[in-house]
Amino acid sequence: MGVTRQKHAKKIMGFYKHNFQFREPFQVLLDGTFCQAALRNKIQIREQLPGYLGGAAQLCTTRCVIKELESLGKALYGAKLIAQRFQVRSCSHHKNPVSGSTCLLSMIEDGNPHHFFIATQDQELSNKVKRKPGIPLLFIIQNTMVLDKPSPKSLAFVQKLQTNQLVPEYQKQSIVELKEKEGLVKQEGEKRRKRKRAGGPNPLSCLKKKKKKTQEGQEPSAEKKKRRKRIRNRVKAEVMQSVQKNEGE
Repeated sequence: MGVTRQKHAKKIMGFYKHNFQFREPFQVLLDGTFCQAALRNKIQIREQLPGYLGGAAQLCTTRCVIKELESLGKALYGAKLIAQRFQVRSCSHHKNPVSGSTCLLSMIEDGNPHHFFIATQDQELSNKVKRKPGIPLLFIIQNTMVLDKPSPKSLAFVQKLQTNQLVPEYQKQSIVELKEKEGLVKQEGEKRRKRKRAGGPNPLSCLKKKKKKTQEGQEPSAEKKKRRKRIRNRVKAEVMQSVQKNEGE
């Protein structure tokens, strides 16, 4: 394995690890065309691929890919035997199998949550994969497995991430799970409390308080009333005494 090719692969793997959270073991989905090319070029996929990617790899395929190889007869019998050695991942086409390319595309929908690599020689499939961000593409050229450079779609996606204009689906899900764990997500049916709006001060509280007269010589009104009553009573008593005195004379 050439040093330059290994450095090239290491740089690309760093891009996917850092920006799309790819981790070991790397999940590699292979189709019939890749298996056929590996057989023709005498490439030992299971032995060579982990070293090239720089970590453990799980080679896998789907039932649709195997069905497709079986339907093509003896010409691809060897490729079918190779594909059958890999892990078979469940797809949504149990009752009605589809073409291998269609099946692999369905496995990387919704932002490629399982972090699959796609290994194929199908040019049409490769072009469709490149239109989706964050999906590493493997192919065989000149008897060598090659990890394709990140597509323009992936580069644009990362640029948007760096400018905080986009959040990946897996991060959104992680945020939701974290909120649920911390109890920050409101349960369904829970009434939302209304926040009290900040209003102006109570106009009554703005009125100046009346000061009580406490200066010397001034008395509260109740005391004044009592004093006036005593004076009236005294005057009345004096008048009565004066009248009785006059009558006696």
